[in-house]
Amino acid sequence: MTRMSRIGRKPIILPPDVRASMDAPGVLTVNGPKGKLNRPIHPDMRVLLHDGEIVVERPSDKNEHKSLHGLTRTLAANMVQGVTEGFRKTLDVYGMGFRVVQQGEKLSMQLGFAHSIEVVPPEGIKLTTESFTPTAENNYMTSRITVDGADKELVGQFAAKIRAVKKPEPYKGKGIRYTNEVVRRKVGKAAKTAGR
Repeated sequence: MTRMSRIGRKPIILPPDVRASMDAPGVLTVNGPKGKLNRPIHPDMRVLLHDGEIVVERPSDKNEHKSLHGLTRTLAANMVQGVTEGFRKTLDVYGMGFRVVQQGEKLSMQLGFAHSIEVVPPEGIKLTTESFTPTAENNYMTSRITVDGADKELVGQFAAKIRAVKKPEPYKGKGIRYTNEVVRRKVGKAAKTAGR
């Protein structure tokens, strides 16, 4: 099993169009084509910037410092990846009559409630939607929502917020789920009775 301290020792190579700096004490800033990210660094960790690389150092071999070492290096690597390639989460909407409409930057979702639900993305998040014809072959999928952004944590949190609006129910699978998410299905009362 790979130890976090081994991950921590690996330098992060900066692409030519990415700049990293410690503009404020204890805050790592990374600039790239997809935007700018800032993250506070734990005071026990040292972040060195030289020769187009980011190197993270720890003060001792204590277990706490080993864990922080690997975590800090992973967070910095995610920042570099975020400003160069970005991160993406996709969610699928299942259910006859359910639909998602994009209105500018926000989404208007009709999910079987008495009123439509509006979702406004935070700064740094871009939403796009795609509509489908619901059929038995695609399990009555009606829409796909794509969440894009440079901040991995923010992308994941916002995708989870959208999913929480209408979690997939276990009987017919209606609701919002991540693409390729497996929903454990339950047999309804009618099917149980028929099987007896």
